[in-house]
Amino acid sequence: MEVTALLFVVVLVALYLVSSIKIVRQGYQYTIEHFGRFTAVARPGFNFYPAFFYRVGRRVNMMEQVLDIPGQEIITKDNAMVSTDGVVFFQVLDSAKAAYEVSDLYVAILNLVTTNLRTVMGSMDLDETLSKRDEINARLLDVIDHATTPWGVKITRIEIKDIRPPTDIVNSMARQMKAEREKRAAILEAEGMRASEILRAEGEKQGQILQAEGRREAAFRDAEAREREAEAEAKATQMVSDAIAGGNAQAINYFIAQKYVDAVSQFATSPNAKTILFPVEATQLIGTLGGIGELAREAIGKAAEPPAPKTPAPRRAGPFEIKE
Repeated sequence: MEVTALLFVVVLVALYLVSSIKIVRQGYQYTIEHFGRFTAVARPGFNFYPAFFYRVGRRVNMMEQVLDIPGQEIITKDNAMVSTDGVVFFQVLDSAKAAYEVSDLYVAILNLVTTNLRTVMGSMDLDETLSKRDEINARLLDVIDHATTPWGVKITRIEIKDIRPPTDIVNSMARQMKAEREKRAAILEAEGMRASEILRAEGEKQGQILQAEGRREAAFRDAEAREREAEAEAKATQMVSDAIAGGNAQAINYFIAQKYVDAVSQFATSPNAKTILFPVEATQLIGTLGGIGELAREAIGKAAEPPAPKTPAPRRAGPFEIKE
């Protein structure tokens, strides 16, 4: 009996010691209560608190957690009904406050976020709610984090997942976007046509400028050619005039032969003339041209002393020659 009683006592002591040991997992903290009153926080690892005198009050998750915000209907400032939902990221920093300052932490955060979400989005127009999600997230984060500070909770992030306007508003927005894109396309097309016309006009302008420069250069060259031709003609006339003034009858034959040749060339270039009859002899034309050659030799000048003149054979005067 004594051995049995001793073994019974040993078993009771072992059970008491085992029940007094508190093993806390990493990422959690336990609140310890002494006869129902909070006394300490059990950290991760091995903790010993005598049983029957101390007990674990709350097991608090100290890791960052995610809380889904269910979809809800919100009326915007311009009386548009939209459906929205989101997520909240939070972390408990003080396990004692999270356990004893609020009765249900998750429900409290959820209600706090939904009510403030209605307040924030209800003060904005539909276009602002669709285009300013970052502003909505920032305003909600500031308000919710300030409200949960007494609970020992840190709100790290709030994100709006989706905003769904009514179907008719979506269709209207689609038509508006289509009209805006068509307007932009028309503007771009008009700008392209304007740029094309400008470039074409610039090209025509440059072409006209180049043509004008070409005509100016051609006119300058023609004027220069006429000037040189006039100078040559004046020089030839001066030479002939000097020859006539010196008593040389061949100078007159030069002009007569020149007119004669021009007249014959007119006959040759006439489109109606197929047969040409010359009323003069060929030898007479050759004799006239010979007189022109002598005039040219005399105009050049007597560079060397000519040989003694021979008595020329008598020849028949041409039709345009003047007998001395």
